[in-house]
This record gives sequence, structure tokens and C-alpha cells, in this order.
Amino acid sequence: MILTGPAIAAAVHTGEITIDPFDPARLSPNAYDWRLGDTIRACDGDLDAAAPTAFTEQTIPPAGLVLQPGLLYLGVTLERTGSETFAQMLNGDRTIGSLGIWVHVSAPLGHQGHAIRWTLEIRAAKPVRVHAGMTFGKLVFLTAFGTPTSYQQQLAKYAATDGIDISRLYEEIEGAGR
Repeated sequence: MILTGPAIAAAVHTGEITIDPFDPARLSPNAYDWRLGDTIRACDGDLDAAAPTAFTEQTIPPAGLVLQPGLLYLGVTLERTGSETFAQMLNGDRTIGSLGIWVHVSAPLGHQGHAIRWTLEIRAAKPVRVHAGMTFGKLVFLTAFGTPTSYQQQLAKYAATDGIDISRLYEEIEGAGR
């Protein structure tokens, strides 16, 4: 089940959900409108699952940053979100989709116990200017059934992530160039 906006606000108030910074005006009937943080990484060259990804990192300037088609960008959410009680689903929304921006298509699930600033996968269909702090998507909170297990207690490669992180699939590939 998806929490309603008022249920999200109540859970933030009781500490069951972390959204930092939290702005009640960003609540919608069933979600929280999250924003783009101020840092972008452009992935350089060819991507190889067996090697760490090279990238160029920059702060988004006050006038914004034009994203170019054909490049993979990694961004970060402005908000740090999480919950030991609820799972999360982070998605783009119609607003950025109608600008030709695809964001976070491959990994929308935030496990229980994972309080993070999300790494975002971003692609642009056409050149498009983005700005730090702009609304970039919707975050929903889901009730989980069964015995909860905190992601932070797992031996998972991204458990300590709190911002932009490259793919670490190379850690699983035997003989990969580390």
C-alpha cells in the first residue's frame, strides 16, 4: 500500500520517515516531490561493467547546466530520505518527462533502513537546462509485509552510499579490472 501525503507528513513528524530537508508544501496526495541536488557527474568514455566508471564531476552553476543527449549523467537528490518502517519508490514525473529527461528508470526501490541522498541516472532526449533545487520527481512510501530487515544491516555494496556513486558491478565480476 502507498502512503497518502497526510500519512507521510505524520510519519515524518513521528520519526518513522526521514525527509531532510522536509517541506510540507512538497506533499501531494500520494507522494513527496523531491528535488535535484547541486552536483552532476558526466560519465566519460565507454562504460564497462568490469571496471570503475570514469567521470567528470561539477557543481550545477546558478544559471543551470545544459544536459546533452547521448551522455549518461549521475546526479543526486537534494533530500536525504529513508525509513526503517517503509520502503520507498523514487521516480521522475511528468514535469521532467515532458522536458525529455529520463531519470532513475533502473533502480527506483529504496529498501527499508536505507536513509540516503539517492544517486540518480539521468538522460536527456534533447539539450535541456537543469537547475539545482528544481523538482525532479516523486517519492512514494510503501508498507512492507513480512519480517523487516534493515538494508543498513546487510552486506550490500551500496549500504553506505549517501550521494552520487558509480556502478560497482565490477566488484562482482571475477578478474575485473579493479
